[in-house]
Amino acid sequence: MIGIVYYGAGNIFSLTAALDRLDLGYGMIKKVEDFEKYDRYIIPGVGHAGSAMHMLEDSGLIPSIIALRKPVLGICVGMQLLTVHSEEGDSTLTGIIPLKTKLFSDQLNVKVPHTGWNKVFQTSDNPLFHNILPGTHFYFVHSYFIEFNSTFTIALAEYGIKFSAVIQKDNFYGVQFHPEKSGLAGGQLLKNFANLV
Repeated sequence: MIGIVYYGAGNIFSLTAALDRLDLGYGMIKKVEDFEKYDRYIIPGVGHAGSAMHMLEDSGLIPSIIALRKPVLGICVGMQLLTVHSEEGDSTLTGIIPLKTKLFSDQLNVKVPHTGWNKVFQTSDNPLFHNILPGTHFYFVHSYFIEFNSTFTIALAEYGIKFSAVIQKDNFYGVQFHPEKSGLAGGQLLKNFANLV
């Protein structure tokens, strides 16, 4: 059963609608005691990483999140919150994964935000991508990206620059795209997450 970390910065409806379609059980985590009810967790997020971090700090849930040893999936801004720092608001984040979140540069000559479908290529064999082919399209909406690093990047995308589309450190995973808006492939990824051991 999936626990959704509810702290006021997530697009909960689209995520819960996707989980309902996939018949994946879930509930909301609003206080520390709620973590023990679930065997995996999703951290959603939309908008400004700095503001989302402040809301997460206000929730009092960060120490419990950092201490988790069961599978965790950060989505979009939820993924960025797993990193050390974001250029968005010069924000210090949880530091769970030692990477930085950066703004797409004007020098890249690309439209920002990066919005729409883009190909995602796995850089390693990972159960999160079971039954998902390399080069499958996923749906992105973001102005900030997580730097590519071969140690923690398990899938990449390109938009003027190569960036981390999916990262992992131990039981913590993050996806920059929105699996809940990415059709069959996104649904498969959510099912794969629900089956991680």
